[in-house]
Amino acid sequence: MRISPTELGALMRSDTPHAVLDLRERGAYEGGHIFRATSLPRRLLEFRLPRLVTARATPIVIYDDDGGRLAELARPALVDMGYADVRVLSGGLDGWRAADRPTVEGVNVPSKVFGERVLHEMKTPQISPQELQARMQQGADLVIVDARTPEEYARGCVPGALSVPGGELVLRIGELVRRPDSTIVVHCGGRTRSFIGAESLRRMGLPNPVVALENGTMGWELAGLRLERSASRWAPPASARSRAGATLAAKRIAASDEIRFVSPDDLGRLWKGREQQNVAILDVRTSEEYAAGHVAGAIWAPGGQAVQAADDYVAVRAESIVLVCDGLVRSVLTASWLKRMGFPAVAALAGGLPAWQRTGGTIERGHSQVVPFGYEAARATVATVSPGPLGDATILSVDQSDAYQRAHVPGAGWLSRSRLELRIGDLLPDKSGPLIVTCADGLHSTLAAVTLSRLGYARVSVLEGGTRAWIAAGLSAESGPTRMLDAPDDVVLKSYDKGRDAMNAYLRWEEALDDEGRSPYALTR
Repeated sequence: MRISPTELGALMRSDTPHAVLDLRERGAYEGGHIFRATSLPRRLLEFRLPRLVTARATPIVIYDDDGGRLAELARPALVDMGYADVRVLSGGLDGWRAADRPTVEGVNVPSKVFGERVLHEMKTPQISPQELQARMQQGADLVIVDARTPEEYARGCVPGALSVPGGELVLRIGELVRRPDSTIVVHCGGRTRSFIGAESLRRMGLPNPVVALENGTMGWELAGLRLERSASRWAPPASARSRAGATLAAKRIAASDEIRFVSPDDLGRLWKGREQQNVAILDVRTSEEYAAGHVAGAIWAPGGQAVQAADDYVAVRAESIVLVCDGLVRSVLTASWLKRMGFPAVAALAGGLPAWQRTGGTIERGHSQVVPFGYEAARATVATVSPGPLGDATILSVDQSDAYQRAHVPGAGWLSRSRLELRIGDLLPDKSGPLIVTCADGLHSTLAAVTLSRLGYARVSVLEGGTRAWIAAGLSAESGPTRMLDAPDDVVLKSYDKGRDAMNAYLRWEEALDDEGRSPYALTR
């Protein structure tokens, strides 16, 4: 079934629950896409779509560059998964543009638009890198917190900053601030999480001055200042005193923003009906807390990231979103921001995980590996080989390109699984020889092997356990882009990894975003 750009525009403006999926790789998506379309590369459909769209009757629109083979190749997989209303955008993104429809650049654009709106509407105080540096040299009473993920923090932070991911700020700030006149400085890599984090703290009603670092670590570097690398200062767990203060603030915010609460029984009923109505359960605690035990079916979405990258977690804007933490602080703050972003059905689990456990709710533990749709059936049909001598077989990696470059089986060539059918014929015209497919763990490669068998490759097998098993067996691996058979457009580098020009372009672009995600400035790629 096809849908025209005009019909898609009408669907996206309507109240009808729907999902719009951009099937291209992340790099192509960053270069231009339909505003509020979800980036879901074709190779990840079997892994992510069942959680992103739980109700199989939901209208789903898929598109690629030109409405051609990539979308048509993907459509049968969606039908196999049980989605009953799958439509391909006529002409793809090219057709959308030809119909004079706007596109936007970047990733997580709705969240970045929201961050700029927060700055202007709430008038978030900012401090320039030069002023902060001067105050640091003067020995001013400062508490500097980095609101990004721990991994981003370790790669480069303002000297002396502590790692307090955005969702943890309100809960843990009481452990870091001892005097009411200490200035709290919140920073991220650019702008969005600085503003959201600073405003989260300001909404607590603290007596302390709270400011966002102008343009984050990118602004710091552009000012000629040096970042601290490999820092490892983490905020301590919240004490009873800090938790009590944060809880009072969360209760005030819940009342003022009219945050809806659902009981454990309500959540259980919602989850049981997820195939009729889209539901997302987002656990906004730390990775360690989530792994120790979480609501069955909940996705780990630490609070700061749930706001910073909302479109990565929610594909159907009208779906029911339930936030879960260990009480109400982190779930209420995240719910408040998502509600302000315009999500219409956001709620927090009353009593959090403890209430769920008391009522006998099912608990899962660990960060379980996602088993893609169709994997078990595929595994039953494909041959496998154990790590060891592979003879004269052609070795093909369908891993993500950065994982391939970190480590791969010697001699393996890399090809994106999204474009496997479109490229393999030219790369390997002889279908009679032995072909071994691999990836990090054997999941993507097993699905790829089924595709290759269907294309007529007669001697396809999968490396059992993938690259991890190969290395675990003590076998040597190669690294680097040794045999790239396709464009590595599946990974988007951060602007601060691309140099000064890219950082300047990114900051101009972000600051100028309008309500529809458009900016007069082009991103540097």
